[in-house]
Amino acid sequence: MDDNNYRYIGKHVSRADGRDLVSGRRPFIDDVRIPGMLMARVLRSPYPHANIVKIDTTKAKAAPGVRAVLTYKDAPDWKCGLPQHRKVLDQRVRFTGDSVALVAAETLEAADEACRQIEVEYEELPFVLDCEEAIKPDAPQLYDEFPGNVLPKVTPFSEEPFNQIHVGDVEKAFEEAAYVAEGYYCYDKLPHPLPPESPGVIAQWTSPSAVTLYYNGGAPHLQKFNTEASIPGVAVRVIACHSGGSYGSKQLIPHLALQAIALARETGRAVKLMMDRTDHMLSYELRQGSRIRGKVGITQDGIINAIQGMWYIDSGMSSTYAQAMTAVGLGEAQAFCGKCKNWDLETMLIATNHSSQAPIRGFGGQELKGALIPLVCTAIRAAGMDPYEVFKKNFVKAGDSYIWRDYKWWDVRSVDFTAAFEESAARFGWKDKWKGWEKPTWVSEDGKRAVGVGVGVHGNADIGEDPTEGFVKLHPFGSVTVEMCIGETGGAQRHAIQKMVAEIMKVPFDGVQLVNSDTHGTGYDAGMIGSRGTITMGTCAVRAAKDARRKLLMMASEKLNIDVDELDTEDFLVFQRSKPQMRLPWIAITGTPEMTITGMGIYKQNFDKPNFALYFAEVEVNLETGETKLIRALEGTDVGQIIDPVNVRMQAEGSFGAAGADTALFEEMVMDKKLGRFVSGNMIDYKWRTFNEFPPFDTVILESRFDTESFHALGFGEISGSPAPSAILMAVSNAIGVEVKEYPTTPTVVLKAMGKIK
Repeated sequence: MDDNNYRYIGKHVSRADGRDLVSGRRPFIDDVRIPGMLMARVLRSPYPHANIVKIDTTKAKAAPGVRAVLTYKDAPDWKCGLPQHRKVLDQRVRFTGDSVALVAAETLEAADEACRQIEVEYEELPFVLDCEEAIKPDAPQLYDEFPGNVLPKVTPFSEEPFNQIHVGDVEKAFEEAAYVAEGYYCYDKLPHPLPPESPGVIAQWTSPSAVTLYYNGGAPHLQKFNTEASIPGVAVRVIACHSGGSYGSKQLIPHLALQAIALARETGRAVKLMMDRTDHMLSYELRQGSRIRGKVGITQDGIINAIQGMWYIDSGMSSTYAQAMTAVGLGEAQAFCGKCKNWDLETMLIATNHSSQAPIRGFGGQELKGALIPLVCTAIRAAGMDPYEVFKKNFVKAGDSYIWRDYKWWDVRSVDFTAAFEESAARFGWKDKWKGWEKPTWVSEDGKRAVGVGVGVHGNADIGEDPTEGFVKLHPFGSVTVEMCIGETGGAQRHAIQKMVAEIMKVPFDGVQLVNSDTHGTGYDAGMIGSRGTITMGTCAVRAAKDARRKLLMMASEKLNIDVDELDTEDFLVFQRSKPQMRLPWIAITGTPEMTITGMGIYKQNFDKPNFALYFAEVEVNLETGETKLIRALEGTDVGQIIDPVNVRMQAEGSFGAAGADTALFEEMVMDKKLGRFVSGNMIDYKWRTFNEFPPFDTVILESRFDTESFHALGFGEISGSPAPSAILMAVSNAIGVEVKEYPTTPTVVLKAMGKIK
């Protein structure tokens, strides 16, 4: 196929579901109605750590419309987490908002009233909110099975867990380094991803050993396997409803799912359990906390040659998937420091008394980079070098290698991102704006305002993670069906696959339809995680479409007695290339409307191609009040062939919210440390950027030819926010003339750094 003559690839095409989305006709999980369905609520703990001494549900069970009330005494002994440790309901509550009892009723109002009727007596226990305090000998213990509050190093990716990097000889490398610096940095204010739609599930038992689960995430097969692992002997069917955003946080909803399934079993009816906004903000899973205490060496020519340290990871009261995130974060550190051959980086995953951590957009890499990039910059600062130049020199290139999450070495086979570095820096004007470490670009005449710039970088090879299998079916009267499990969480992945298949088959865009995301009717796919959709789903869809196309033309070759290489198909018609005016419909080739031609595609995971994001930030700081504004941002990348120019730019623009760039400025879940509860549980107290506060934002998106079957393209969306926090932290430091080490850079933080307040 002529790469310069695409019908759909590289061009913007309106989404098939676009009109229904903007008009409100597209059904979401709250629109699902099952006959006899009950509504559920959760009674939550007012304490961060306590034992339930006594619980009386007599009044609640007798309340009008109530069909079931469950406590730790009668809830099933199912567990989730990694390793499995979090019960459906437990006699001990471990954070303010933890589950105490479950209620299923005819209406939400009845369920809410029943929760108010439950009488609970608690024994309050000491609690710990700081991960480094939690590992001290006298700290309160959350779990008997996890002494010292340290969660075990296990992983779903390999037999031997990849939760540390020990490579080379760091002590020798430090001796050979021209500059060595030490530091301690934290990225641990637990920002909330805040998808517009709260997490929700509907559970319905269809037999004693089978349950159907509707949920509003984008990884149905992962949810299926996760749930089946918690309920042995039960077959789980997962149907993914269209999701009102996820940002990673709703790809797996393990605990909520088990609670809905338990109530459905108790009542014998379908049960919907959907968090309201308050529950979502105060009780759902957040971005994990990250701290690193370490040491970095850099050579005279700007090569980062040694990294040593401890990465402390605050998992909250439970680990949903934190060990997996740790493995991915360590891999991404090696992409950032691609030339570093000497590592001694340990990790410790720690339980504390706040809501559980969860997979969130950035998945370990953003958490580690938020602390690691400032640490690396301590050595770059000591050398007096330009951070942009050091990042460019050290970012992984073809011929380099890294250990990825599967604990295997991978040789990098990728394009050189140097061109993306240089074009992005030129567009931003970095050479003119950068004045040196802790030096502002501009200061107002009255000395009250200053401008500074910063830069951050990120890469992730999980764009090729996990297998995918699927089918493309050609129907004789002229239509194409894609049978793949492609969830939709807002990134238009279904749209991209529709474009790819339409391109291969040379059919009208609306002639391709995708089946709904249902684990009963589709092959395996890991879902919308890690920016993997373009390569994994795309390659699978392209292979399946090519297989179906080949079978159609083989059938035509036999029927028409024409060599298959002389045949082609377009707009549901088959023709001989030398006689394109003579065309036959597909039905004439198959000879019967009952005949369906099915092509199959399989993709196997591969980690040899990382993606790339470079973020430049320009901030203005009021030196009297400490107020900081992001006045300009630019993101650069190279995605290979652009599938849809509008959607890829939207992914870059998504770097602001969803616990992304603005975690450097104001996004955080504020904790009352005396009471052990969050106090920013609404959209007034939780500071978030509104649409009319967006700064000028530019993108540089190059289109090199990556070695992928998905039209030489690769995924980008997940990482767009990951390099932003460290870039903004650097920009603020340069504006005020002193290093800021704390996120977010609120006025209080800025004024403290300047020594104006204590």
